Amino acid sequence: MIKPLSAVICIAIAGAALQATAETKSSVTIASPWEVASYDPAIAGFAIQKLQIMENLVDADVNGALRPGLATAWTASKDGLSWQFTLRSGVKFHDGSDFTAEAAVTALTRAWKQPGVLKKAPIIGISASGETVVITLEKPFTALPAFLAHATTIIPAPAAFDADGNPAQMIGTGPFSVSNFTPPQSISLVRNDAYWGEKAKLDSATYLAAGRAETRALLAESGDADVVFTLDAAGYSHLQHVDTIETSAVPIPRVVALKVNAGHPFFSDAKARQALSLAIPRDGIARAITRFPEAAADQLFPPALNTWHSADLEPLQTDIEVAKSLLSELGWVAGPDGILTRDGERFSITLRTFPDRPELPLIATALQDQWREIGIELEVSVANYSEIPAGHQDGSLHVALYARNYGLTPDPIGSVLQDFGTGGGDWGAMGWHNQKVVEALDIIASTVDPDQRQASIATVAKELHQELPVIPIVWYQHTVSIDKNLKGVIIDPLQRSYGLSDMYWAN
Repeated sequence: MIKPLSAVICIAIAGAALQATAETKSSVTIASPWEVASYDPAIAGFAIQKLQIMENLVDADVNGALRPGLATAWTASKDGLSWQFTLRSGVKFHDGSDFTAEAAVTALTRAWKQPGVLKKAPIIGISASGETVVITLEKPFTALPAFLAHATTIIPAPAAFDADGNPAQMIGTGPFSVSNFTPPQSISLVRNDAYWGEKAKLDSATYLAAGRAETRALLAESGDADVVFTLDAAGYSHLQHVDTIETSAVPIPRVVALKVNAGHPFFSDAKARQALSLAIPRDGIARAITRFPEAAADQLFPPALNTWHSADLEPLQTDIEVAKSLLSELGWVAGPDGILTRDGERFSITLRTFPDRPELPLIATALQDQWREIGIELEVSVANYSEIPAGHQDGSLHVALYARNYGLTPDPIGSVLQDFGTGGGDWGAMGWHNQKVVEALDIIASTVDPDQRQASIATVAKELHQELPVIPIVWYQHTVSIDKNLKGVIIDPLQRSYGLSDMYWAN
């Protein structure tokens, strides 16, 4: 009898976990929902960075403060059109080759040409000059160092690329090197004893991708995974009563939101997007689905982003009658079955989401029920998360439900510029343009004047709040379970690192 694919995956995960825990207590097993199917930093950089395999020129602490990484210092020219990054000496890649300015330039140039944050920076050239990397700009861009802390700008070794220049191995400079990679389910790591900085306390580590929330909770309870990320509400609640486990829920700068295709005739008027927002039961979703009532999102940027979160904005509300009125003003009329019609078209749309974050399909179902009350027929498509950027690129997307982290660069301008700058982004605005926002983002990214910067941030927050190209639902709580004997665990609210190198076993 052939086992279902889901059963095969679960058996593979459990087998890998048992092998890891059979070792001495100098190893740790991490489980999360996210598969790693590529060697490419443009695709898998978030996982590679979190696992401390590869590093950036610029690092950041858990508060978002920039600090030296593979570059020990950086300075801008007086006109702001050139940045010099002085590289750390004596660093070697995992294959024993030297980390050089040429290697950094090769990696960063590739990142610049690939989809990612560097595409949004006004870069016109990246070059090596002795032991420095020089980045020249079309115009001043003060956020550049923060961009170089982003996961897509990690630095692979030259040997990580094949003859055609495509990533074919995971070879970096980090405190852990890869001993085995079984895409997309697991990565085995060993300590890099030649690491330039403080050596990891663990000898080895294993990363497991477990897509089902139930599987992750079982791995935690059985002890087959020592640290488990992104638990569903039921699993998190259950694990709070397991004696061998500590649980933690950390507010992070991530928000569950709806991306709306503002270029679609149904949504081109802001009133339509406002109607969608007014028909979202945020308080109910926060209480019943995520089970963190305080996390109902009354604006896009969560309190964790204190410079972007605004006390001056009127909180988003739920009001079905006002939502109906707005749609009526736009010419929509209820048909015999209650679904709105206009010019012979039914208000029938598809919402795309994915199961990796277990609350998303549940929220989608809640929206399906609630939006029917205002006359919108919603089909929910639960598939791979890649369907969302694909729908953005080919224009087929109606609405999408996902969780967006605005702390992917230590300065949120990186993510915000990517999402709401000219042309929008795969995980941000679609078919929407606001010149006030474009001009304010340009100021935020280029000025060193804190007052001017904060005034421009306020402009962006206000325009997004009124126009709603992306509609917030709940702010995110990062749920984690940890074996009580595992020490040194720090939950990074920016989600840049799992902190493997600081972990150790009490016994």
